Amino acid sequence: MEFKISDEFLGTVAPLVVYWIYSGFYVLFGSNEKYRLHSKKDEDEKNLVSKKTVVKGVLLQQAVQAVVAIILFTVTGSDESSTNNGNNSLFDLGRQFFIAMVVLDTWQYFMHRYMHQNKFLYRHIHSQHHRLIVPYAYGALYNHPVEGLLLDTVGGALAFLLSGMSPRASIFFFSFATIKTVDDHCGLWLPGNLFHIFFRNNSAYHDVHHQLYGTKYNYSQPFFVVWDKILGTHMPFTLEKKENGGFEVRPVKVVKDD
Repeated sequence: MEFKISDEFLGTVAPLVVYWIYSGFYVLFGSNEKYRLHSKKDEDEKNLVSKKTVVKGVLLQQAVQAVVAIILFTVTGSDESSTNNGNNSLFDLGRQFFIAMVVLDTWQYFMHRYMHQNKFLYRHIHSQHHRLIVPYAYGALYNHPVEGLLLDTVGGALAFLLSGMSPRASIFFFSFATIKTVDDHCGLWLPGNLFHIFFRNNSAYHDVHHQLYGTKYNYSQPFFVVWDKILGTHMPFTLEKKENGGFEVRPVKVVKDD
């Protein structure tokens, strides 16, 4: 009897597994102060939520994410159709990935910004994510369940549907998007990190948003900074080495309170 793992199953499970494997990689490097954007002491003292609670919150969001993925794959097709669609050219796959990236970025920018501007949504929902003043890798998906559903899961579903990608292609796209999201929250600046080389939206860029002076800026996630630049919410920064090791992210523009 031949055992076959479906593309739909891998598309559901792979991003969840990748999240913890890639986060674990950063946990190992996080003990080295020379790569950190904040000290380990700051991570332990400034954050307003325990790591145990963060893990529970992430697992809950991933459970919801898995259920939605199963429903989405069930509604949109089968293994047979995904196999037929799996012979796309590299150009077609690149086009689908680019469309998915734009859709996901657009959805997350406007939803993320609205959750900051709406005081009720921020106080009762989005502020949960900002309990991590010093971000770390496996806290990337620590959100209120409602935010996780609206921002990440619905955004991912729209990216999948509007790009026209197959379940097989989605395995790679959502694993890549997961890795990028973890990287943006890792709190580290590692030499040779390709995400820092090819994306201006990176761990230092998103760290600005998690600081008090930057909560009204740098909403873009997880790929580009285009919407921030177009709509005036882009905060440039410099990255400076600290004498006692690590880096410090410093905003360039002067922030005025409303």
